[in-house]
This record gives sequence, structure tokens and C-alpha cells, in this order.
Amino acid sequence: MYLLQPNLFSFEELLKFEPETKLQKVLSVLDLSPALNVVKRAVLGPKGHCVGNMIRALVAKQLEQIPTVAALVKRLSNDIRFRFQCGFSLSKPIPSESTFSRLIQKLAATDETNKTESVMKQIFDNLVKSAKDMGLIDSNCVAIDSSKIDAYEKSKPKKDLQGDKTANWGAKRDTHGNQISWFGYKAHVAVDCHSELPIAIMVTPANTHDAKMAIPLIELVNKALEDSKKPKYYTMDMGYDSKDIYSVVMNDFNAQAIIPINSRGSKDHPEGCDFDGTPICSMGQRMVFWGSDAKAGTNKYRCPHVMGKCDCPYGSAWCSPSSYGLVVKTKVKDDPRMNCIPARGTKNWQSLYNKRTSVERCFGRLKQHLGANSIRTRGLEKVTLHITLSCIALLAGSIAVAKTKRIEQAA
Repeated sequence: MYLLQPNLFSFEELLKFEPETKLQKVLSVLDLSPALNVVKRAVLGPKGHCVGNMIRALVAKQLEQIPTVAALVKRLSNDIRFRFQCGFSLSKPIPSESTFSRLIQKLAATDETNKTESVMKQIFDNLVKSAKDMGLIDSNCVAIDSSKIDAYEKSKPKKDLQGDKTANWGAKRDTHGNQISWFGYKAHVAVDCHSELPIAIMVTPANTHDAKMAIPLIELVNKALEDSKKPKYYTMDMGYDSKDIYSVVMNDFNAQAIIPINSRGSKDHPEGCDFDGTPICSMGQRMVFWGSDAKAGTNKYRCPHVMGKCDCPYGSAWCSPSSYGLVVKTKVKDDPRMNCIPARGTKNWQSLYNKRTSVERCFGRLKQHLGANSIRTRGLEKVTLHITLSCIALLAGSIAVAKTKRIEQAA
């Protein structure tokens, strides 16, 4: 007859002795206090599961690219390590699929009376603040763009679509200039160009124009960085080429919009200037840029003949008696769309615009590694929650990696 030796430690205690896993490090940086005070116990069923553990499981769902809530519940049931890492007790039953669904509905709700609209956004903003305090987010230059999100619901004809909280038809050009269309949503994101981390996010139906969401995103960026250094530059593609965006960025946020001139609006340039705001001399030649005065808000241009860019038959005397040649100064405040500092065509302007690709790399990580494009929910509110969870996972992962590196360097 053999007697089993009683275990000195329980399985949960043994797991605590193991080195901290990557998933635990990421989930440990989450501050879930905003959700704990909002979501009521009744939402989580009679057994009263922990709200924080369930939200951690939803973030882990994005990190592990688990496609559905049903698959998440199955993973929690079968993988005891994963269950422990999310914070659930090994001796108690895990939340059911319906319990998770009720929590998701509560977190995604936009009813102002229950104050749950800002729960996940507040968690997201807290992570942005933590990244900023750690020096991960520089915030000097911010890139703004949108990306298509395919809907999970069945597509409908345009005539049958109603309201602004459902999927819709959208169209845009891809990176190769090809026209594409899809039924679903758009994720609008403002990204710090230094760290390539999201600072502000908004989700709309696919038929919403990109330029319409630029100013609301910039407002969210300034709110998130309220106590920090505000961005000096906002870089966007030519789809955002709008006079309102230039003027609001300059007048309301004391910053500069870095946007190429859209050829469709090039006919609107002022008389005496080329399509990109460069002054034209009396012989029809583009004048040569010769520096900016940031304090005065002006750009200086000189005679192309004197600068050796063309051979004018009348020489420089045609426009100016000075041997220095004709000089023209343009003021940014006179036309913020055509005149900017740094001026278009300069290396500084091009260097700032090249940073716009940081938002594309951010979208790539969200879609390829964090399940942002694997939508299994319907409706704008739940899709917004799904994208927010992906962004939270990206921020939390970056913060966890930075903390680990600093600990290793200190050791």
C-alpha cells in the first residue's frame, strides 16, 4: 500500500516561483482602476468574477491573437498557465462566454448615464502618460492617418444603410495608388513619430473622409499630452490637404501641418505663385528658396537668374536694380496652406514628411500581431473597443519591454 506524499506547495504557489513570463510583464503595467469602479458586479454573473482579470484576459486575447471570445474561454479552460497569468484562480470556475459578452457590451456602451464610454479610453490615456513619463513618446512630431477595417457583418447596399454607428462602404487608394473599396470601418490614429506608438484613436464608418477626423484627433493628442510638451508638427498625406486643417493647427495649436499639396486643389494657388506656393518671377521661373525666419513667420526667395538656376535674357536688372537680385518674402499667416515653415521642397520639410510612415508601421503591428483586423463583433461601439484593446496591448508591450531593458542595464 502506497501513501501519496502531500504537496509542500500548491500549483499556484509553484507558478509564482517561475520566472515572470512575457505576458505577465505586459499585463502587469495595466492600470485597471478606471474600470473597477464602473462595471458592476451584476454584469459579471452570480459568482462575481474579477473585472480586472477579465479585462486582462481581453488584452491577452489581442496579444495571443485569439480570434473569438469563445476561443478565449476555451484557452482559459484548457491552459492553466494562461489562466494563472491572467489572474484567475485555478480552483474556481472561469467566466463563461456570456459573462465576457456582457462585460464587452458594458465597456463598449456609449450611454452617458453609466459613464462607461471613457473607461477603456482612460486606461489607454494612462498608458500614453506612462510612456511619455518614461521618455518613450517624444511628441515633437505626430503622424496622422487612417486604415480600413473590414466589417464582420454582412455587407448591404448603400440605400439600405442608415445611421452613423454602423458599417458603411468606403474607398481609398493603397500605397501603390490602386483604388480599393471595402465594407466596414476606418481606424483613425495619431502616432508619435519617434516611438511609433499611438497617442489618440478614433473609429468611424468607412465612408467618413479622413480630413474630417484630423482636427478631432489633434484635439485628443493635445488633451492626452496636456501636461507635457505639445507637438510642433503634424504630418499627414495629401488626403488631408484642407485649408481648415492648416489654419486650425497654426492658430489653435501653435504647430505646423506638414501635408503635400493635392493636385486636385492645385488650381487654387494664389496669383504669382506656383502650385506649391513658390513665388514665380516676371519671366515665369520658380524663384529659389533662401531660408526661413521662424520668429517672423516668413520664407525668403531670391531671383533664379542670380542664383544660377536659369539664364534670363534680361538679367536680374529686369526685376531689381540690385546685384543681389529680386527678393520675395511670403508670410505663413497670410496663407497657411501655401506657406509653411519649413518650406516645401526643402530637406527639412521632406525629412518631417518622411516620418509619416511611422503611422503605417503602427497599423502594420496592430493588424499583423495584435488582431486589429480580425473583427468578430458588430457595431461601431464594439469595433472601437476592439481597436482600443489592440492599441492598449501595443502600448503595454512597449512599456514592459522598456522596463525590462532598464532593469537589465541597472543590473
